Amino acid sequence: MGRGDLTNREWSLPEPHLPSAGGRGGRWSDHRTVINGILFRVRTGVPWRDLPERHGSWKTVYERNRRWSADGTWDRILQAVQADADLAGRIDWSMVAVDSTSCRAHQHAAGARKARPRVPKKGRRPGHHRPDEGLGRSQGGPTCKIHLAGEGGCRPMALLLTPGQWGDAPQMIEVLDHIRVTRPLGRRPRTRPAHVSGDKAYSSQRNRRYLRRRRIKHTIPEPRDQRANRRRRGSTDGRPVGFDPERYRRRNEVERTINRLKHFLAVATRYEKRAYVFHGTVTAAAIRLWLRP
Repeated sequence: MGRGDLTNREWSLPEPHLPSAGGRGGRWSDHRTVINGILFRVRTGVPWRDLPERHGSWKTVYERNRRWSADGTWDRILQAVQADADLAGRIDWSMVAVDSTSCRAHQHAAGARKARPRVPKKGRRPGHHRPDEGLGRSQGGPTCKIHLAGEGGCRPMALLLTPGQWGDAPQMIEVLDHIRVTRPLGRRPRTRPAHVSGDKAYSSQRNRRYLRRRRIKHTIPEPRDQRANRRRRGSTDGRPVGFDPERYRRRNEVERTINRLKHFLAVATRYEKRAYVFHGTVTAAAIRLWLRP
């Protein structure tokens, strides 16, 4: 077992949820060897062709990662690992914080061909396909932004990719809607944390109405301009928002979650041209965080 490979205990968690066979032809090669190769590349950011020989053919590893990113296999594995963690009581539902981080895109990540207007042979586009490929143009070059919700144990609950220039507030609802932890015995999946925290960028009436409608308590500071505008309008703009500074201190948990994700060099810098492939890369890194004891 090489450095960074899955231990026997870590491998036993996702193994039951992996696909058993691969389409036409024979069975897939050993899943564990291929997944260790994918995680090695996600951790180090090396080109696929430079994978160590112990992980087998680099093309097999690359194609497996691309296919699982397209058909949603990585997302299903993440949900299954989260469900196992919830069953063991390892998810801190008392506080979920939202935040975002920008990732510089490598020069080789730009220039993807535009999607053809015709429908693919399978009848649908790959999961998380974006016509803009999640890349934003700026003076510093192409950038991508990762929006996420993190629980108290500094592990990501949900992920979302957008171009780098997109704002944070409009993405909060979609990120929270992606939280879905299945439960056994036919019970409804859990989608609602007890409390949500965010910085000033998430302060908007739309976000606060959404949280109140779902009966989720929240700690989001009010920017100075919004506070002055509310005072000027008086009672017509509602009462002051509640804010607990002691609870707000826990917002550092999502920042530490982002820090752990960016320890994976293929997440800190985007090398993939297609957004759905980069989403699979980030999801694989999130799975690795959930598998750690």
